[in-house]
Amino acid sequence: MASLGGNILPPDPHSKIYLAGIAVVFLVGICYSTKILKKPKDDENPSLLQALWLFFYTCFLKPHEGDSNGNQQDALESFYKKQAGAYDATRKALLKGREDMLALAAAQLSYRAKNNDEKKRRVWVDVGGGTGWNIEAMSKYVDVAKFFDSVYLVDFSPSLCEVARKRFQRLGWDNVKVICQDARKFRLEDHEPSSQGRRTSGSPIRSYIYQEKPRHGGADLITMSYSLSMIPDYYSVIDSLPSLLSPNGIVGVVDFYVQSQVDVSFRNYTGGLVNRHVNFFGRTFWRAWFDIDRVALEPGRRDYLEYSFGTVLNVNKRNYVLGAIPYYIWLGTHKQPLSSSLPHEIVEKVDALVTESPYLHPANHSAALSRAVEKAAPEIRSKAFDAAIVNISSNLPLPSFFYQNHHYRIYYDDQLKKHTQFNDEYIYAFTWEDTRVDERILKLKSDDVVLAITSAGDNLLSYALQSPARIHAVDLNPTQNHLLELKVAAFSSLPYEDFWKIFGDGKHPDFRSLLISKMSPHLSSRAFQYWLNNDHIFTQSKGGLYDTGGSKHGIRIFRWITRVFGCRSAVKKMITAKTLNEQREIWRGKIRPALLSRLISKFVVSQEAFLWTALGVPKNQLAIIEEDHAVSDAVCGPKARAKNTRSHAIWEYMVNTLDPMVESTHIAADNPYYLVCLDGKFSRTCHPDYLSPQAHAKLSRPGAFDGLRIHTDEIDEVLARIAPGTLTVAVVMDSMDWFDPGSDAAAAQITKLNRALRMGGRVMLRSAGLRPWYLDEFERHGFVAKCHGDRSGGKCIDRVNMYASCWICTKREEVAPSNPETESLLGPEISSLQI
Repeated sequence: MASLGGNILPPDPHSKIYLAGIAVVFLVGICYSTKILKKPKDDENPSLLQALWLFFYTCFLKPHEGDSNGNQQDALESFYKKQAGAYDATRKALLKGREDMLALAAAQLSYRAKNNDEKKRRVWVDVGGGTGWNIEAMSKYVDVAKFFDSVYLVDFSPSLCEVARKRFQRLGWDNVKVICQDARKFRLEDHEPSSQGRRTSGSPIRSYIYQEKPRHGGADLITMSYSLSMIPDYYSVIDSLPSLLSPNGIVGVVDFYVQSQVDVSFRNYTGGLVNRHVNFFGRTFWRAWFDIDRVALEPGRRDYLEYSFGTVLNVNKRNYVLGAIPYYIWLGTHKQPLSSSLPHEIVEKVDALVTESPYLHPANHSAALSRAVEKAAPEIRSKAFDAAIVNISSNLPLPSFFYQNHHYRIYYDDQLKKHTQFNDEYIYAFTWEDTRVDERILKLKSDDVVLAITSAGDNLLSYALQSPARIHAVDLNPTQNHLLELKVAAFSSLPYEDFWKIFGDGKHPDFRSLLISKMSPHLSSRAFQYWLNNDHIFTQSKGGLYDTGGSKHGIRIFRWITRVFGCRSAVKKMITAKTLNEQREIWRGKIRPALLSRLISKFVVSQEAFLWTALGVPKNQLAIIEEDHAVSDAVCGPKARAKNTRSHAIWEYMVNTLDPMVESTHIAADNPYYLVCLDGKFSRTCHPDYLSPQAHAKLSRPGAFDGLRIHTDEIDEVLARIAPGTLTVAVVMDSMDWFDPGSDAAAAQITKLNRALRMGGRVMLRSAGLRPWYLDEFERHGFVAKCHGDRSGGKCIDRVNMYASCWICTKREEVAPSNPETESLLGPEISSLQI
């Protein structure tokens, strides 16, 4: 056989077969495309097979044309003309998130329409709207023909616009207008009535060149669905949008993206970073893949969008149907609040709400307020204020919290280690403090200003039912505050039955839909991200809300114990017991011997890992339990029955907790705290106060949560930034037990409590000790301590009975000087104030 020369070997038979196969497939494809690409009779409705082939051919085989003239419209036509009729049929699996974006935008518009009495034309501009699929899909959420006075579909592809015109002719929607135009040149005043726009007379060329663009227009909604990534000159398109958008309008965008967390981790205005990071392989592969069809995924497009507007909501998702393609959904509004000529004003107002300072509104000029802001004392400025001023000085958007419909969630930096340590998991799905006892002891009034630890938020909602002037909810764990936000949003947007399913049963099959279409306008971007990412909590067949969080470990171990000892059926009987005597018999005969066995106490319950992970008991609180046990009658009394060891201390603590509770309270009828542990849900007759129909009726009224402020921070940090002498009640639960007796941390916090409280203000606390060591610190710092319940002698102090004592510390003297009067902070140019 003749040699081919050099080092080239003759192709083996297998290679020939592969090459021949490729050639045959290529030739068949060309022949089939020639046949199938002949214009069908019904150009709008090709068969599924035709549609799929058209998509494959135009995206991967057909060469791009129309570049010779350097014309973007010709390039678009080259890509879309052959597949225009098949576009919608082939994009459903690829373009995920469009319905979610529309539903979120519709929810925002509906909320704002409901809360705005001003009657005006409602306008929607869909930039890069293509075939009009988005506009028809919006009809699932609002009646497009009636809700919008005008809808403008702006697209640069004549073929797609023609499909859109036929669509709206078929639907009979006369209010929808299809504009085949470069989006950079679209001006709403050229199409809207003169009263709505700023139509000018004279030469149109002169008008476009010399007329200054308005700060805002008349569009209530502007959407871009997978179009931003296909616009070469995206800067000018994004720059043109503010002049189209009404002062209170919304911009909605859904599109592909790739980005590293390194690019955005330092930004505080993006509305959260959940799932935003795309790994190196994903960034490289998807950019190269989409470049084939001239779809640009560089991060700069999304970055510039977020820079140009204020972020309302932000979502990062993956399209797992087609290989985990990253896409985002973003809702925004004007970067600078148009209700004010000065961004300082909205910052100042929110800051006053956070710090309990009066909101000082200058009557003569906003510049005076700006100078007053600069002179303000830092110790009564919130972290939200500090962050906002930094952004304003750098011409950046405000943090997303400032653009929400409600200002009760206060800015925090979610990238700080003190927040990320919780790994996006709350500890408590329900609160362990008896709200009935709190109500009896505190007797809140309409002028009370309350600060309390959030936990699961149940106690705060109970306080809200008593209508105090203000409630400051404080928790270092962001997800605990997300849970409270979800409850508040549900009150504000859902009927009672849906509310009950979510928080009574802990499950709702339509939770995701309700979250997007009903609750989203009432949630901060970070809370919305979290619950959208964890919607399975409420939709899965097993478990539910009350089988989540760190406390689920304790509940699951209890279930395991009951199965191992064969008393699971006894648990079911106890939670359905008709009488207290029947409950006692079941407890004594079946459940107590298993749950309170010395073996379980020694090898499970007394372990530090279990105590912290399952029950939230830190080592300093454990030390208090052990110290009390060492001097108790169980160890030192005439009838001593226990040793001075950790396992015996925990066993005695459990006995003193559970025995009095079971003997004194009827779980099925009046103890929701243990009912939810045993049954995984509440019942219609036994539940926390906030789950009653009466509570829903009261807390679902407009303005019910106007006095709520949710702080994601340490108590010390919040106290330090609240104006002195403004709090009347501080509920710190058992948090003082967490302090190390050898440090000055407890004394420092007590000093700050004294500073923040009015004279006669009260601190309510619970402790694992009968008389905790830090009560002496309270008394040294101007407080008088009074016990409102202790478990000595086997007493049951409340329906939870988890803590050994409950105390009220009342402020009787000042130990920290107040700040200077607020009036001294104001410049002389402010002639009058409205407080």
